[in-house]
Amino acid sequence: MTETAPRSTRLVSLDAFRGLTIAGMILVNNPGSWAHIYPPLRHAEWHGWTPTDLIFPYFLFIVGVAIPFSFCRRLEAGADTSELMRHVVRRSLILIALGIAMRAIPAFDWGTMRLYGVLQRIGLVYLAAAGAYLYFERRGRAIAGATLLLGYWAAMTLIPVPGFGAGDLSPEANLAAWIDRIVMPGRLWQGTWDPEGLLSTFPAIVTSLLGIMTGEWLQAERDGSATSRGMVAAGVALTVVGVLWGLMFPINKNLWTSSYVVFTAGTALLLLGSMHWLIDVRRFRGPWHTWMVVYGMNAIAVFVASGMLTKTLVRIRIGGESGTSLYNWIYVTVFRSWAGDVNGSLAFALSYVAFWLGMMWLLHARRIYIKI
Repeated sequence: MTETAPRSTRLVSLDAFRGLTIAGMILVNNPGSWAHIYPPLRHAEWHGWTPTDLIFPYFLFIVGVAIPFSFCRRLEAGADTSELMRHVVRRSLILIALGIAMRAIPAFDWGTMRLYGVLQRIGLVYLAAAGAYLYFERRGRAIAGATLLLGYWAAMTLIPVPGFGAGDLSPEANLAAWIDRIVMPGRLWQGTWDPEGLLSTFPAIVTSLLGIMTGEWLQAERDGSATSRGMVAAGVALTVVGVLWGLMFPINKNLWTSSYVVFTAGTALLLLGSMHWLIDVRRFRGPWHTWMVVYGMNAIAVFVASGMLTKTLVRIRIGGESGTSLYNWIYVTVFRSWAGDVNGSLAFALSYVAFWLGMMWLLHARRIYIKI
């Protein structure tokens, strides 16, 4: 659906944070060459983290922050909870369908196609988190979140995996990978495991539940500066707890470990709290934040469109079927020719981000926002 959205009631810092996150997704997903990438723009190989590993949990956190702003006023006006839940289910199914369609187009093979993915996880997490907001009180959501984090930790470290035993968190031997091989054999991103697998979706739900808590905090603010400072302080505390928990249950994006949930939520609060103070409290605005807002107002649309364009550029061949892809030809001819391998790869990615910023600015200038 395309609509013209009012701007005055929006939390501008949240739009900017969302836009920064989506721009980060496009940047790291579209290097000129996957063989030539600066280390901070790669995911950690297994345990540990890089800036790239913060991007996806930030988006799920933002999904949670937005939920109270989306539903609170309608609930207070007497909206029917079941009707709102039907809206949640419909939106979740659209997100999941979009994710599967991005995999299926243009070559559909249900038997071997990977069904897990980023949009699929967003859809499932949104379904669970929004449902929890609509049907649970704050205490119930807190208990559910703690139970999911502690239960996931216990399951991953105490339940034995056939052939490997309990507590082995290596790529093939961990419980989450074993479950995915049973549930969806032959459809996993890495063959024997998948970073968006079934079991690790449960702690990912907590990332959005923590976002919901933050959204309610922002709604209840009386003193903007105090709220910003409180968010930053809470961010420091969660970051420290996540690091300490990581000594026992390593921070790992591929497994979406409980320590990773706490750590990334903490750093998200640090960043959002800082942006809230600058943009919404001090009203320090200008070009530095406008481009983020432009991205943030059409986040899912630009994610899908940029992904589909990349697939198209990869499939178009220069010099026949045995020739290079148009994607690689642009990287080699336009960027690597003058910037070299690594810098050319980065220049390609930055140019891709700039291209889609231009596309989204055209929509923004006409106040066109594509909603799901």
